[in-house]
Amino acid sequence: MRRIVVNTGSSVLKSIFLALVFLLSLGCKNNNTNKDHQFASFFNAVQDSMVKDTIKPKYLEAKIIRILDGDTVEVLYGELPIKLRLAHIDCPEKRGKQPFGNKAKIALSDLCFGQMVQIDSDKKFDRNGRLIGVIFNADGLNVNKEMVRLGMAWHYKKYSDDMSYDLLEKEARKNKVGLWIDPNPIAPWAFR
Repeated sequence: MRRIVVNTGSSVLKSIFLALVFLLSLGCKNNNTNKDHQFASFFNAVQDSMVKDTIKPKYLEAKIIRILDGDTVEVLYGELPIKLRLAHIDCPEKRGKQPFGNKAKIALSDLCFGQMVQIDSDKKFDRNGRLIGVIFNADGLNVNKEMVRLGMAWHYKKYSDDMSYDLLEKEARKNKVGLWIDPNPIAPWAFR
C-alpha cells in the first residue's frame, strides 16, 4: 500500500485535499458502519480545521493619515478613511485647552503618524461612530500602552478592565512623567 503525504498548509491544497477525501468517501462505502463513522469523524475534523484556518484575523492593516487628538486618529484602510478611537485610554482634551491636550496629540503623532500600522479591533464603535482599537506601530510597539507609559493618557477604567494599563498609569504617576508633573491633573471625563 502506498502512503500519500499531503501538506495542507495552503488553502488551495486544503480544498483539493478535502475534495479528494470526499470523493474517496463516496467510493469506499461498505457495510462496516464503524469505519464509516471513523471516516466521517475524520472528515469533519479536517473540515473544522479548514474553517478555523480561513477565519480572517482581527488585525487590520492601515495607514495613519491624521491625528485628531491624543486618543483619536484617522486611518486609511484601502481607500476608506476611518476614524479610530484608541481603546483602554483617555487623553487630555484638545478642545477646551485642557493642560497636556496638545502635547498628547504630538506624542501620538510621534509614535505613529504616516506609518502603516496594525489595528487590533473587535470591530466595536463608540457613540461617535469611531472604530475602537489598539494600534501597533511599524516597530510593533503598542501605541495605546505607550501613551499611558509616557504620561499622556489615563487608563479609561469605565471602558477597560485590562489592568496592564492601570499598572502603566501608576508607574507614570509615581515617576511624575508627562501630565503627572501637575500636582492635581484633571481626568478628561471630569474636564468634559
